Amino acid sequence: MMFRNIALLLSAVTATAKSLTSGGIYEINAESQLGNHLLASARKLEGNEDFDNTWVTNYSVKFQGCHHVAQWNEEADGDEDVRIQTKRLVRFRLCPSGSCESTSAAGCKSGYGDYIIDMNIFVEAWLQAEMQDKEQTCENAANNCDCDEADDRDTCEYNCYINQGLDYCANLEEAEDFDVQNYLECGQYQGDNNNNNGVEYYVGPYCAKQGGAIFLGLFTDDTCTTFADSNGGTSTFMNTFGSSLPYSSDSIVGYDCKSCMEPQDANEQNNGDAADEDEVRELCETIYENGGKCESGLSVQYRNEAACQFIEGVKIIRQDGVIETSSSRSSTTATVFIVLFAIAFALLGGYVYYLKTKLDRAKINLSSE
Repeated sequence: MMFRNIALLLSAVTATAKSLTSGGIYEINAESQLGNHLLASARKLEGNEDFDNTWVTNYSVKFQGCHHVAQWNEEADGDEDVRIQTKRLVRFRLCPSGSCESTSAAGCKSGYGDYIIDMNIFVEAWLQAEMQDKEQTCENAANNCDCDEADDRDTCEYNCYINQGLDYCANLEEAEDFDVQNYLECGQYQGDNNNNNGVEYYVGPYCAKQGGAIFLGLFTDDTCTTFADSNGGTSTFMNTFGSSLPYSSDSIVGYDCKSCMEPQDANEQNNGDAADEDEVRELCETIYENGGKCESGLSVQYRNEAACQFIEGVKIIRQDGVIETSSSRSSTTATVFIVLFAIAFALLGGYVYYLKTKLDRAKINLSSE
């Protein structure tokens, strides 16, 4: 009877421990469908593909962080190609413009939607919006400088910009030596004098500061997975090219709230975006249509919640910014059951030894008779 009870306990503990250690894998491990399902392009609902997205104009974009996901590189065909590449994602939130706070990490506490998107798409759209904002700011500043009748209009506007703390306006039209747009999707970098000593280097964005910032790094592979050194490639860049890598310590993406409403004076500013019929800013159109959506908190007619499980899973990240799924974390409950399993196994072994000893003694007694 005792043997039977221990056996039943052992079976129950084994089954329970197995379910606890494997239960969370399916809902988190979705990398293989990331591009096909969670990052679906557009908010298409059954029978309603031509949806009205003008409601977005009342919201602002708030960058919340970035994450790394390791996935198989399907394009790897050589011995030197990286087999496991890094997929980089950005999580952002659409907050009501009236309650969006740039100083708050969350942006807002209610009435929001959460989204996840490929980092390259987000960063490119964000940088374009940044440039549009700067152009609009500089134009507004120039209109208030009263330099139309100045002897040297350029000098007058330059001094006007400096006095207003708008140093970038003075150099806005000058060509930059380093165009970050060329490296948003991991581009090869050779420098001005091709002084890379025959080594192929690549520059691309990556998650830094535990997912709280997006920096540029120097890599040795065309998927921007392997850093050139332990400092994000910055030391190698300095030693090889003789200068600091731009955006290697300042985040490409800021923490301010960007309104999804087109600027009021946008007729010649938004790269043609103001020519369309809606009032949704191009930044928001791009990232909304290409993002996985969790709109449980929105008060809109059609809410898309297809990516809620995945977004919930990517909250857990390690210090290096890599996603750590819930199934890979230590579980207190699972640990308890494993300990019970070990105790039950020890008890079973002891009971078997007890039975064997008892049978041996019985054989000795029978032999002596």
